[in-house]
Parts: sequence; C-alpha cells; structure tokens
Amino acid sequence: MASSESPITPLTPEKFTGIRMGPPKKSAGGMPAVVKATQFVFSKVGFFRGSAGILKMNKEDGFDCSGCAWPDPDNEGALVEFCENGAKAFAEEATDKKAGPDFFKKNSVSSLSQWSDFELGSSGRLTHPMIIREGESHYSPVSWKEALEVIGSKLRELPDPNQAVFYTSGRTSNEAAFMYQLMVRMYGTNNLPDCSNMCHESSGVALTETVGIGKGSVTLEDFYRTELILIFGQNPGTNHPRMLSALQKAKNNGAKIITINPIREAGLLRFRHPQKPLDMLGKGTRLTDLYLPVRVNEDVALIKAWLKILLDMEDANPGHVLDQEFITNKTSGFEELKEDLSQWNLEELILRSGVEEAEIRKGAKWIAGSGRIIACWAMGLTQHENAVDNIREIVNLLLFKGAIGRPGAGTCPVRGHSNVQGDRTMGINERAPESFLKKLGSRVGFDPPLAPGFNTVETIAAMADGRIKAFIAMGGNFLSATPDTPLTARGLQQCDLTVSVSTKLNRTHLLHGKIGLILPCLVRSEEDIQAAGPQLVSVENSTGLVHSSKGTMRPASEHLLSEPAIISFMAKAILGGEGAVDWESLAADYDRIRDLIEAVIPGFENYNERVKKPGGFYLPNSARGGVFDTPSGKAVFTINKPANLQQAKEDLVMMTIRSHDQFNTTIYALDDRYRGVYNERRVIFMNEEDMASRNLKKGQVVNITSYYDGQERIAPKFIVVPYDIPRGSVATYFPEANVLVPANRSARGSHTPISKSVLVRVNAID
Repeated sequence: MASSESPITPLTPEKFTGIRMGPPKKSAGGMPAVVKATQFVFSKVGFFRGSAGILKMNKEDGFDCSGCAWPDPDNEGALVEFCENGAKAFAEEATDKKAGPDFFKKNSVSSLSQWSDFELGSSGRLTHPMIIREGESHYSPVSWKEALEVIGSKLRELPDPNQAVFYTSGRTSNEAAFMYQLMVRMYGTNNLPDCSNMCHESSGVALTETVGIGKGSVTLEDFYRTELILIFGQNPGTNHPRMLSALQKAKNNGAKIITINPIREAGLLRFRHPQKPLDMLGKGTRLTDLYLPVRVNEDVALIKAWLKILLDMEDANPGHVLDQEFITNKTSGFEELKEDLSQWNLEELILRSGVEEAEIRKGAKWIAGSGRIIACWAMGLTQHENAVDNIREIVNLLLFKGAIGRPGAGTCPVRGHSNVQGDRTMGINERAPESFLKKLGSRVGFDPPLAPGFNTVETIAAMADGRIKAFIAMGGNFLSATPDTPLTARGLQQCDLTVSVSTKLNRTHLLHGKIGLILPCLVRSEEDIQAAGPQLVSVENSTGLVHSSKGTMRPASEHLLSEPAIISFMAKAILGGEGAVDWESLAADYDRIRDLIEAVIPGFENYNERVKKPGGFYLPNSARGGVFDTPSGKAVFTINKPANLQQAKEDLVMMTIRSHDQFNTTIYALDDRYRGVYNERRVIFMNEEDMASRNLKKGQVVNITSYYDGQERIAPKFIVVPYDIPRGSVATYFPEANVLVPANRSARGSHTPISKSVLVRVNAID
C-alpha cells in the first residue's frame, strides 16, 4: 500500500492544452447548440451521410441514441429528436476515421498511453479483432476464430468460474444483456458487475426498500401534469439535454421548478428550444424558479429542514399540509420519523445545508401548497457514503405529500446511459433475486449459481489481490470509469486474460492482462443483418418504457460482429456443447432471444409483437399505481443520516463532474462551454473565498491530494478556476480526478464509489 512518501499518481497524461476562460453561460440550447451539433456531425461523418443518419436517431423507424436514457416524446411530430450531445454520440460512432491494423502497427501500447482520453477516442472506429500477448509491445490482428479459441481455452482452464468477471456497460441492448448474463450463469458465476454499480445502484436500493421497486415511478406525461418539480444533484443541460424540452413544457403548463445543486448550471437556468425559431433566437424559457446552492452532500440536512418545517406548518393548520389519509392508509413508520426529526435542531440543519433560511422556507411553502410533485435526481445524490439515505429522504418528502402513485407525481432517477436500466431488468445483476435465477434455470434447463457475485468495487479489490484471472467487458471503459485508477490498472494487468468488446479505443485497452483482446462490434446506428435477415434490438428508458432500435447505416468494417453474435460465439467457445441453449439460433434471429426473455421475465408478454409497434410499451410498475411491493404492503418512511465527512479545516469536499463536451468517459472535445472553460480539462472549480484563504489565484497550477486509510493519492497539475460554488466545495472532471477516489470507500447498502464527496486538499506548485 502506498504512503505519503510513495504517493499514487494518475495514469492519464498531465499535459496542458491551453486554457481559455470566459463567463459561464446563463442559458442552454439555442443557436450555439445547433451550430456545435451540426459542425461536429459533418466534420466526423460528412454532410450527406451525417444528415441521413441523424434524421433516423430516436425515430420509430430508426435507432435509439447510445447516449442518455431520457424518453422520447410521444407523437409530437418533430423533424428531429436529438440533442447536441446525442448528435456527438452518433458522430463519434459513425465517424469515417478508422483504427485498424495499420494504426496498431504504427502505435505501441506504450506510446498510446501518452495520449489523452480525447486523443484515444478520436483515433477512429475499431475495425478488426486485435490481440496482444505477454512481452509484446503492439496489438496485432487476430481472426475471430482464434480470438474466441483463446477466450474459451483460458476460461475453461480456470479451476473456479468465480475467478472470472463479466462487466457490462449501459449501452448493451436488452437482447445482448440477456444472452450475456445467461452465458455467465451457465458458466457458473454471478460475477456480473456493471455500470449501474457506479451510478444509480443507490437509487435502486433505496427505492426497493421504501416503495417496493428499484425504478422511478413517473412517465414523461407526468411532467406535463405536475405542479412542482424538485431537481437534485443533476445537470441535464449537459448530461441529458432532451430533458430540458420536457421541463420547458412543464413550465408552460404552470409547473414550478426548485433546483438543489451546488453549482449553478446554465441548463437549469434558462432553455432556448433549438427547434422553435422564436424561442431559439430570444431569451427562451426560465426554468428554475428557486435555486438552492446546497453544499456538496448536505442534501439530507436540507430535506430534514423541509420535513421539520412542513410538520410545523401541519401543526398550525391540521389536514392542509400533509396528506394524512395517504400517510395513514399507504405508509408505515411515520411516527418513528416524527420522533427522529424532533431530535434535530432546525437552525443547525439550515446552517449545514449552506442555503439561506428564507430560501429554504420559500421552498417549503411551495411544497406545502403542491399535491403533484416530481423529484428528479442523478449522480449528485447517488455517489456518497450516505447516498442511499439521500434517496430515502427524498422519498420521505414525497410520502409526506402523498406524491407517489398519482398522476403528475413520483420519483424520477434520471439514468445516465441509454440502457443501464434495461440491463438490470435483463438480469445483469451480481445479486439477482433468487426468483429470477430459479425461473431462468427452470426455463433453460440448468442450475444457476445462487451465491452473490462481485460488484464493481469488489471486482477491483479481487483483481488487485489476484483472485480474478479473467476480465471480460461487454462495452464500456472500465479503467476510466472506476475509482482509484492505479489500483484498477494494477488489477487489470495482473489478469491472465482481459477482453473488451468495444467500438473505439479507450484507456482500458492499454492496461491489459497477460493476453489482451479487443473485439470490435456494431453500433446501434449500423445495420445488423443476421441469418434470418435485418435485426432490431430493444432498450428500456428511464421511465420503464421498452422500445425498438434498428440501425440503418453501413457498418464501419466487414469484420464487425453484433453483440449478440459475439456472445453467441463466446458462449460456444466457453461452454462447448453443454446445455440446451442453441446459441447460434439465438444470434441468427433476435426474435428467439425475445421469446426466451418473455418466458423468464414478467412484463414481457407478447414481447415481439409489442416491441415492434410504434412507441413500444411500458413495463409494470407497482409504485406508479400506488401499490407498494414491500413486506408490509405499504410505502416505508425511513430514518436517515446526513453526511459524516469529518472535514478538517484545510479539507475541501470534491465532486467529480462531466464537461459539456463529454458523455461518461467519452471525451468529444476539450470545451466546457456552459461553464466558460475552453480547451482544457485539468481544472478545479473553487469558491473565491477558499482560494483567498489558500493564497491561490485564478489560473494557478495546483496539486490535489486525498488521504484515506493511510494512503495518499495525488492528482497533479490542475488549474484553478474561480466559480460560483459553495464554500468548502470544489469540482473536477472525471476521469482525470478519479485517482483521488478511494475504491474501498463506498455507499452504505449499494457499494457505489464516493466520487461526489471526496475530501481533498489543494496545494500550489512551487
């Protein structure tokens, strides 16, 4: 283990690219978004091909965006249905640039390691299966047959299936995800870590405990019926921009919006709709009516203050603030919660939150006067040690008002990747319910393993101490997405085999095992033609709606395979002829995969018929109907703890964030237009009073350190950017700052890394 004398250093290049700073924007969308989107698409894909492809994105006869999971509007007749970042996601995948055998022959792994994540992603689409063996310096092409033989032989020779892990990213389709988890469980393990472990796992745990289902309860239509929207820890202007049009429509229908977020984000201030000329050229729509700049991870303190104020208001005006009938008939634990709240001092809670008392009371008054309330949240709430408490406290607030299970009201965890929710529905879960496993085994004819598998943070630890010998990833960029970058890198390099099913080069490929394989696959925008003809896949969005996606463009290379085809061949290589699954038949016709899903997973009756109809179909959601599938049959009030960061005077609380030219670990360009930072990513946003107390100036270069469990981590050479952020809080981009996030500190109950509340210190470089 490292010490302060032997600090852990990052694996991303520390070079600066030439920062320019300007004032933060005060609105999102508008003409700049249109210009940036079209410039990016046409530069990467070309005018004619780019136009043809982009017009099919998120259309009923086209393909689903591989970006966020925000739902498509129903029957609104828009010519296009994509946002700026969706256009960038499409262009990244449809780019004319290729990274084939000649590219890898020219560039060694060592030289590529000096490239930035932006440069790696810009190298082009992968075109051939590639392999690198122990002692070699370059990846070289390999046939699909040989690559699969390597995978099969390595996995078959492991003495214990639990020595292999099978990671999944959120872009995998329902069909591929179901096949993948079936293959893994037939192999004999539940080691199925996925990107949900790092994002909304806390939401699933909290919602399952309190309302009986680990998904949100609202539909898009609910946003148009609501009276009040609460937005916690979220930046939709960058992370899911299509949400802004739904918020705009809600505002036009009379809704108010309260935003609770440390940073004042342009996309939550004002929105200019890119498809409405008068709106686009004018001031647009003001979105947030009340902006509460809470300190990082003090949301529980703020909500507890609201709960206490609402109880006082109810005492003063009985029956007119809380929904007493709902609380009596539909919930449990109310009296226990009241008793706990009585132990908290209101003034201390307000002080902890960092928000002015008058503003908190104004928000409480709006909540008291509203019956239809939607609460939205994202990673700003889910990546803390008390993340589950954060979401459960939101549920408490909604239950006070009876605001779950009625039109225009409910919970809305906003997923950050296009099918991360669908993957979990399909069984990508290291701790899948026993009922699912038994039904899967009964239908397919095998005995699934029942012991829990490794989640993401457990996988990192198991790789680092040598318990994992094989790492297989169905998409994603595991190294750049996870905490404690050097520890994760060391774990990957200690594996005998690492396999990445990928579309583009990323940093995980460069920290490979003794044998490293890259298997290139089709993207959603590309035609998928199998033995039975052209195929479609399906995905599930943030509101639980399942719909189809069908690619229309020519594949980037004749050597690409679809994810279901890769899984089919991999399963045959690993499992041989064992079992009753005809893998080749499933890959030949995806209708057969959906038939199998229908037989195993509730809610998918007549799957093939319903998914091919325009608009798709909603999965059952008990909480949406006001039925709570908990042991008591009632929604549960819970007692929750605020943050316990034990912050010293010199400590700052760091949250990692995305730039505007970024989606997850994919870096589209080097600008963060809405925050006024251009051509640079190695920055730290700081409150000016915190800067002054440390004698720091705008543009000064600093080192950032975190210190956990006797281990010092250093992120060197970051540029100070003064920003409107609460005192004691700072923000940095990931993956550059992931080195500071300890892998052994995670959320209670969900094991999600604490990427949004890391204690750090900032020191000027002499």
